[in-house]
Amino acid sequence: MSDQRGVETDAETGEDWRARLREQGYRLTPQRELILSAVNTLGHATPDEVLAEVHRHSSAINVSTVYRTLEVLEELGLVRHAHLSDRAPTYHSVREHEHFHLVCRNCHQVISVDPDVLSPVLTRLEADLGFTTDVGHLTFFGNCKECS
Repeated sequence: MSDQRGVETDAETGEDWRARLREQGYRLTPQRELILSAVNTLGHATPDEVLAEVHRHSSAINVSTVYRTLEVLEELGLVRHAHLSDRAPTYHSVREHEHFHLVCRNCHQVISVDPDVLSPVLTRLEADLGFTTDVGHLTFFGNCKECS
């Protein structure tokens, strides 16, 4: 559910992210609400894409505010980033299912994949090396079915 500004409400995020902000000593600002809403709306987006979406609602926010806010939202566990290109990181909401990414080097299509696909590899890494993998930051580059 969204409010009149199109900002995500607690019912959609499944948690009281506003309380999490306050508990960590951060103020709840309209800018933070707009930026989180933009990430939720866009799915996967660079800071510049988030800024463009935010500017649809308010032109008072600049790119440095977007970068700082995305860092805060990631610290709070509300968004994650992945490197889907050699450019800026791409952010996505944690309310989506946990996933990793496949990026086609030819057409640049991004495919989200359930981590269960990697289950045997992840289990072996943990058993053999004691290594727990952060799948949300994982990106494989290659060619999609259409480009192969």
